[in-house]
Amino acid sequence: MSRSGIHAPTLADAGQTPVSALSGVGPKVAEKLTARGLATIGDLWLHLPRQYEDRTHVTPIRHLRGGVPAQIEGTVEAVEKGFRRRPMLRVAISDGSGGTLVLRFFHFRAAQVAQLAVGTRLCCFGTPRPGQQGLEIVHPSYRVLDDDAMTVLDDRLDPVYPAIEGVGPQMLRRLVGQALDRLPGDAALELLPGDALESLGMPTLRDALLYVHRPPSDADMAMLASGRHPAQRRLVLEEMLAHHLSLRRQRIALQAHRAPALRPGTLAAALQASLPFALTGAQSRVHRELLIDLARRKPMLRLVQGDVGSGKTVVAALAAAAAIDGGRQAALMAPTELLAEQHAQNLRAWFEPLGVRVAWLAGKVTGRARAAVLADIASGATPLVVGTHALMQASVAFHDLALAIVDEQHRFGVHQRLALRDKGAGGDRVPHQLVMTATPIPRTLAMSAYADLDVSAIDELPPGRTPVQTVVLSSERRPALIERIRHACADGRQAYWVCTLIDDSDEVVAQAAQTTFEQLSAALPELRVALVHGRMKPAAKQDAMRAFKQGAVDLLVATTVIEVGVDVPNASLMVIENAERLGLAQLHQLRGRVGRGSAASSCVLLYQAPLSRMARERLDTMRTTSDGFVIAEKDLALRGPGELLGTRQTGLAEFRLADLARDADLLPDVHRIGDAMLVAQPALADRVVSRWIGSATRYAAA
Repeated sequence: MSRSGIHAPTLADAGQTPVSALSGVGPKVAEKLTARGLATIGDLWLHLPRQYEDRTHVTPIRHLRGGVPAQIEGTVEAVEKGFRRRPMLRVAISDGSGGTLVLRFFHFRAAQVAQLAVGTRLCCFGTPRPGQQGLEIVHPSYRVLDDDAMTVLDDRLDPVYPAIEGVGPQMLRRLVGQALDRLPGDAALELLPGDALESLGMPTLRDALLYVHRPPSDADMAMLASGRHPAQRRLVLEEMLAHHLSLRRQRIALQAHRAPALRPGTLAAALQASLPFALTGAQSRVHRELLIDLARRKPMLRLVQGDVGSGKTVVAALAAAAAIDGGRQAALMAPTELLAEQHAQNLRAWFEPLGVRVAWLAGKVTGRARAAVLADIASGATPLVVGTHALMQASVAFHDLALAIVDEQHRFGVHQRLALRDKGAGGDRVPHQLVMTATPIPRTLAMSAYADLDVSAIDELPPGRTPVQTVVLSSERRPALIERIRHACADGRQAYWVCTLIDDSDEVVAQAAQTTFEQLSAALPELRVALVHGRMKPAAKQDAMRAFKQGAVDLLVATTVIEVGVDVPNASLMVIENAERLGLAQLHQLRGRVGRGSAASSCVLLYQAPLSRMARERLDTMRTTSDGFVIAEKDLALRGPGELLGTRQTGLAEFRLADLARDADLLPDVHRIGDAMLVAQPALADRVVSRWIGSATRYAAA
């Protein structure tokens, strides 16, 4: 395409050529590349450097600075092999500038030792660090120079690519170079309107790719490191556009289906009248938005987000009542048995006095009881079904599912959400979908990752909820904290002690909780202490939670299994151990377990010194605000979208280059360009999506 926006009518897309066409790529290398998503030459174009090395000049040894990568040329002055604890090779080099540098190797071969003999000239690159005898570089890259050879300096910065197992960095750099040599001209490569790029001051895709992979020697390293260089911004723009177009395409495809028009009737009116509380203004607003969606013959796909305790379940129940009023079924799926059972209890308390049966389906419902539940769901005798992942099993068949509700939607994979939706699909008809989350989503993330959903926010807590006072304490204050728990429970209140030890094994976390349980039981013999962790049998876990909820337990020691699904109004004190190890969203979720009644409540974040900068920022944020939306924005800034919304949650590949916290200012341009392309150039929109995302688009409809 030219800068004027005229596209070539026919296009032989060089980017679709398989990597096996490149020199040096046999079947084994091709397999390793493909396993990392690098199946075509175009994939290599978009395999972007994670950093750069400056080999365009040589730094004298006496000018080296710790922590600053540099290229050094010198002569080997001494070699020492040692075997303390493990083999080690130390090579001292000097360059006549008045300094000596030590090269340290822990993995080396005999031939390498012979190669690094005294008197050998070397050119090496690495990051100097303070050592026992001045600066040293551990495992530098190096090459041996002839005695009288001049060092050949690069004329551009060297890209460093994300590592691929079985493909060395030099080979990968060479393959990307070959792929770049096959870049077509702008007319064949460019997909975005030239006027849009010019208005944003951005280069063409070809120019941007060549710059990012092969930056000149005078490139601004700091700007490249920040990701704000115009060439990088050009790639970010197209990547974000691809994700946006993918989601909008899915929304358009979903809107091509029909859905039953649902309107509230006598049941919905009776349910609202029977509630022992009035809806908040935010609940009423979101309820109206849902009713407008449900009344259409187009499938609803709406996300309702709200802080812990904001009353999302009531709004979902009123939406379910509209489906039941229409003679159809509704299903609510939750990620854990604890949460699903709590929903079932609440919905039964609201619906069964009005003559509506509520079915409960989880893994522990077996035998004849399970067969009876499945029969009632299939016949339509049970219009409202609550369950866990069990709802998606092949044996579950609905009579007429019109509304699928998913709670804590980010805890389900996209395949699972699609499976529940498909339970109500028939012909060109699909059920309405309502997804809920108690983890508020930053606006920038919602604009990008949820462009296919309508988003509603319940941003008001019900009256009577008391703010939770948050205190940050060093673990050295643990004895005083135990005394505080003793006094609180003596006053008739209840407390949580949450163990958050992070390890690859659930078993280690369970052991930590078990140890803490034993220690607290010994220190507080007059209290009734119980334990809950993920490795307990479901029945034992449920019994412990039920006893705590009924007031038969004073102190509950638990892992983060209680993050969702526990509502105990009398619990007014929570201790979170090793709080520095958790993200803001999880800390906020845990804190939401207290302050659910009228008593003044506290959350103590117990940390192990020393704190990293990021951990200190997280704990300070928790101490200074209880606003989930403020916390969500801070979490996005600290951790980035990858951890908040991994591939499993969104169904889309993670961004290769875009950073939503950094690049949020591009979102309005992304939406403007994307909406125009969908109307005027839909075929180009498909190609943008294919270039960056490929086959992942199917799952965005979940």
